[in-house]
Amino acid sequence: MIDSIKKSAKSARDSLQQGIYVVINPFVRLLLQIGITPNIITFIGFLGNLAAAIVIGWGAYCSQKEGLDWSLLTWGGGLIIGFSLFDMLDGQAARLGGLSSTFGAFFDSVLDRYCEFVTVGAVAYLFLSQGWDIAALLTFLALMGSLLVSYTRARGEGLGVVCKIGFMQRPERVVVTALSLLASGICGQAGGSSFNPLWIVAIAMGVMAVFTNLTAIARIQYMKKHLV
Repeated sequence: MIDSIKKSAKSARDSLQQGIYVVINPFVRLLLQIGITPNIITFIGFLGNLAAAIVIGWGAYCSQKEGLDWSLLTWGGGLIIGFSLFDMLDGQAARLGGLSSTFGAFFDSVLDRYCEFVTVGAVAYLFLSQGWDIAALLTFLALMGSLLVSYTRARGEGLGVVCKIGFMQRPERVVVTALSLLASGICGQAGGSSFNPLWIVAIAMGVMAVFTNLTAIARIQYMKKHLV
């Protein structure tokens, strides 16, 4: 039953990915025609995520004096979603332009980690600025789990074992982080409720903290079975 669900989810994800490629391919070809390389696209994606982190961090900093500006969370979530699409653009640009390289794959992976550091780190700072210490701790655990999910895969592949099992891989983490910020910001701007919209982000970070670390543990167990 679980295997069937996993296969269905993978099939749905692959179909969605192929549909996205159909939409973005004309734009990717345009970028290649004007001389934008995959590595430049990767760097632009990082700069966009850095901008999102700065927006969220600025909102957190100003909230200590003026109260939280919920629109900044909305902008932060939107920037993460928008510029994380560059993570698909660079790979497709490399394939369509015949520009795939070992360094490009390495550069992409490194900047992906930087993107997670700055954006999720900004969320942790946001919680600390509001005195939500437990939520900040959950965010730290989510970041730790996210890095371990990536590291266990990379280390496994370095030892000759492909390990992609588990939930909360990078696309899922990006979506959960960005949508929770968007939802929180929109609800905060709407107002009129005693419910603090920051709980949306806190719950999202809690979910990420649990499933990223469970995935890392599952990958450790998987590697134990496949390595002597």
